[in-house]
Amino acid sequence: MSDAYARAGVDTDSAGAAVSALVEVLRRIDPGRPLRSVLESGHYASVLRLDERTGLALCTDGVGSKLIVAEQLGRYDTVGIDCVAMNVNDLVCVGAEPVAMLDYVAIEEADPDRLRALGEGLRAGAEQAGIEIPGGELAQLPELTRGLELVGAAFGVVPLDAIVDGSRIEPGDAVIGLPSSGVHSNGLTLARRVLPDLAEAPAELGGRTVGEELLEPTVIYVRAILELLGSGLDVRGLAHITGDGMLNLLRLGEGVGYRIDAPLPVPPIFGLIAERGGVPDAEMHEVFNMGCGFSCVVPAAEAERAVELLQKRHQGTARIGEVTSNAGVVERP
Repeated sequence: MSDAYARAGVDTDSAGAAVSALVEVLRRIDPGRPLRSVLESGHYASVLRLDERTGLALCTDGVGSKLIVAEQLGRYDTVGIDCVAMNVNDLVCVGAEPVAMLDYVAIEEADPDRLRALGEGLRAGAEQAGIEIPGGELAQLPELTRGLELVGAAFGVVPLDAIVDGSRIEPGDAVIGLPSSGVHSNGLTLARRVLPDLAEAPAELGGRTVGEELLEPTVIYVRAILELLGSGLDVRGLAHITGDGMLNLLRLGEGVGYRIDAPLPVPPIFGLIAERGGVPDAEMHEVFNMGCGFSCVVPAAEAERAVELLQKRHQGTARIGEVTSNAGVVERP
């Protein structure tokens, strides 16, 4: 269990048990026809068989308590980017090309200026990802919502013979890391708890305020990953590094582990959170991305070419480790 995170109000162990209980029930759905699901629950996105060749990839996610930071600062023009990012970065992990996203906005009171700003972020995120947002839903729920909630559901397509599920990953493969822009959209409950003054500008942040740092949008990796998938390189695994940090790699494949021996540089915001909150290093790595927002697994012989390609869009991309035979374990310095 992440102790500091639990004290901040997020018990990841309980959440995991609750999700398992929900999934166990949903797994027993009988639609009255053969199931179209191609992947087991637990991957970054679901894939449904449309015909003999094509899969429909789906996923859904929200922005979480980053919206509280936006509300406290009265700035809503970036969280739409986060909403798009949290969805399309998951979608591309199965090898799918994201096509569209629908948004759901639950709000206490519909304010045109706030929704216009929200829309600007959604538009910016959609253009970065190369997707459309053809529709959505706005719900005014003053009895349920204080402020607003923002959630997306993304859709993409993937040839059934090109799904990336991690099943071909083997010991010796290289793990490549793409840098994050900071906290992204996970761990904000803990970050806000230990850094409550959003107007503070600690020296560690180089003149930026805490609020500016926490609102920095999640990086959208889609275009770079699609280029990697189309390059002819053998892409064996793709992981969006969100909550749980590099433990997200364990969602890929079976019977393997990972050794992260050359991690990417850690942005200063994480050191500040650890110091102010007295958060142990191990827990920091279980809650935050710690500077790596996305990972790819390729054969060791192709790592250099993959890094070179990815660096064109994401400077700082580097080989950060390798796959091991130590099943279910992520080793780090």
